[in-house]
Amino acid sequence: MKGTSEQRAGFLNGVAAYVLWGLVPMFWPLLKPSGAMEILAHRMVWSLGVVLIALLVMRRWTWIGELVRAPRKLGLVAIAAVAISVNWGGYIWAVNDGQVVEASLGYFINPLVTIAMGVLLLGERLRPAQWAAVATGATAVVVLAVGYGKPPWISLMLAFSFATYGLVKKKVNLGGLESLTAETALQFLPALAYLLFLAGRGESTFGPPAHGVLLASTGLVTAIPLILFGAAAIRVPLSTLGLLQYLTPVFQFGLGTLYFHEAMPPERWAGFALVWLALTVLTWDALRNAHRTRARAAQLTAEAREREQDRTQEPGAVREQAQEPPRAVSRPAPSEHGRSAG
Repeated sequence: MKGTSEQRAGFLNGVAAYVLWGLVPMFWPLLKPSGAMEILAHRMVWSLGVVLIALLVMRRWTWIGELVRAPRKLGLVAIAAVAISVNWGGYIWAVNDGQVVEASLGYFINPLVTIAMGVLLLGERLRPAQWAAVATGATAVVVLAVGYGKPPWISLMLAFSFATYGLVKKKVNLGGLESLTAETALQFLPALAYLLFLAGRGESTFGPPAHGVLLASTGLVTAIPLILFGAAAIRVPLSTLGLLQYLTPVFQFGLGTLYFHEAMPPERWAGFALVWLALTVLTWDALRNAHRTRARAAQLTAEAREREQDRTQEPGAVREQAQEPPRAVSRPAPSEHGRSAG
């Protein structure tokens, strides 16, 4: 019962995280007239404050010393910080420039880019269905490029930057909260310097109290979904998280078409249809492979139990050696008094 409740809590946390990420496009326009770079800098600065408070409450500090004493891991964290900075900044600019649909496409094709990077950089081998999904996704990009008259640069930038971020995070192997803390700690000084530069030139928009509160809340907008995601990741299978991740671009696509009323010409629909087909193939293959893996694991476990039972039921040599002849019972010799009485 406890395991079921834990999985249910993890599932709800995962849904909440991906839905919040999907609804973020409604937040960034509220920060105008701040530009994308200023919003990004505030996001970095205030995110560090939020995660430090969270670490203080949870008392999770031991990892900092281990990270500082590992230069290679620290270098990977720096690469992750650059990758997520590009992703954050590009996404904020895309939303505030009225290109929410193209931004959503970036997160739709992100799983396909991740697979392609695994083949090119890690030498991973793909199953036939995965090859078909990647080829279909590449065809979708070509269709969109022909329709737009140019490649979908925003989508590709978001997809490749986030795939790079995920690849590096896999190498670093830090928890979500710890990783965000390390990354924003590296981002903090450059971001603060940029904000001070804007203030010195009189170009900062932080002045009005209501707008300042909105800019400061970018830390919460960043940290809360990530904390929810961390709570989900330790409670539900990775395959479940893989399916839930599609909630984010679905919500973004819906906002772009229904809320922001962005245009969807036929070539864009054709490109998205190919991407969705590729993701359907990819998801089907992942579920089938996971089912086969579980079935194989269950079969191996059952075979191991049968072998153990066979060993316990076999008549062992120890049991045969234990059948010894009965020992003679020694009796005391009769006493002198006993013999004279007879």
